[in-house]
Amino acid sequence: MQVSVESLGNLERRMTFSLPADRLEAQVGGRLREISRGAKIKGFRPGKVPAKVIEQRFGAQVRADVLNDLLREGFSTAIREQSLQIAGNPQIVPAQGEDALSYVATFEVVPDFGDIDVAKLNVVRHTSEVSDADIDAMIENLRLQRRTWNPVEREAAAGDAVEIETYSQVGDERLPAEGVERGATIIGSAAMFPAIESALVGMKAGDEKDVDVDFPADWRVPAFAGKTVKVHLVATKVSEPVLPEVDAAFIKSFGVRSGDPDQFRVDIRSNLERELKGALMTRLRREVGEQLIASYSHVEMPPKLVEAEARDMARQTIESARRQGRAIGEIPADAHVGFMDAARKRVLVGLLVGEIARRNELRLEPKRVTETLNLIASTYEEPQQVIELYRNDAQLMNGLQARVMEEQVIDWIAERAQHTEQPLSFNDAIRQ
Repeated sequence: MQVSVESLGNLERRMTFSLPADRLEAQVGGRLREISRGAKIKGFRPGKVPAKVIEQRFGAQVRADVLNDLLREGFSTAIREQSLQIAGNPQIVPAQGEDALSYVATFEVVPDFGDIDVAKLNVVRHTSEVSDADIDAMIENLRLQRRTWNPVEREAAAGDAVEIETYSQVGDERLPAEGVERGATIIGSAAMFPAIESALVGMKAGDEKDVDVDFPADWRVPAFAGKTVKVHLVATKVSEPVLPEVDAAFIKSFGVRSGDPDQFRVDIRSNLERELKGALMTRLRREVGEQLIASYSHVEMPPKLVEAEARDMARQTIESARRQGRAIGEIPADAHVGFMDAARKRVLVGLLVGEIARRNELRLEPKRVTETLNLIASTYEEPQQVIELYRNDAQLMNGLQARVMEEQVIDWIAERAQHTEQPLSFNDAIRQ
């Protein structure tokens, strides 16, 4: 295979390569013969369909599939032969000229990081463990999730549920124009504006009150965005919480068939330890990432890869804002610019992790993939279904393997770096 490479910049390359025509025709012919043996076409017996008919019916698709496979294989072979480490996805287009099987690939390469000595890094490794007090706190949270409510005639206090009717006024504009809006909140839950929840303390069913509320600049109602609005409140119902007893029925409702309190605590500990393990890995990933950034921030990053990452970060942020109900106007074309610095750091860490894995011949550990998949599945009611879902979905499994490989490399770096241990409580450890 003929290959030529030219530099378009420090990290951008353009490669021209050709695919072997005889191999293309041989593979197309082979696949069409396989199809002809089992093809069912009206008017012909199975296995007796003329080659011309098979070609007319399936030829274009088969040729496109074979060409796509050869294109990926040819590009990968050329990259290996040229000893190039590609960064991001290449753009491959047919070359201009008479040769129909000649292609041009434009891509960026991994920068030269020089000597990568992880022993020079200084990493803080956080440690934590699940205590009996953490289990007690989780049981209390589970009781809160199953609480019921009893109406009361007294004044509302923190922890009470209050049903309300409201209307808002700013200048001459009232919302709603007629009538009221109905809602409910638990005082102290932060489900409503703090000014509203504070105003509800001390109110009884039937009480009314006006309260000034400062609305954020990106509030979904333009007339109220960035303004102080007078909200009229009417408390229509006040209820106090009633927590269930931790008895056999309560325990069984969480999947512990025996209803045994000791087994309940064992299961809770297992769940909390799984959550803690993930939180500590997130902290370690951030610690290692910050050290890598500090040590290699001078290395030039592939500009197109950084821009693509910045655009993806901007898109995710905008989608998240929309899901939260925030008003999003027309998105400017340069929305990604504010994410460029963060994107550069993310790309830097990603490329360094990949380069460290390559140089040290680190390989994905199947056992660790299985353990991680089992941990993910254990959080669902039907773990086996989740495991089968991953095994049958290449995209999900690829994502899982990439995550596990990154964690392997992070652990490998942390073990060889200078590090100090910093103990944290369970709550502090899982707080990101």
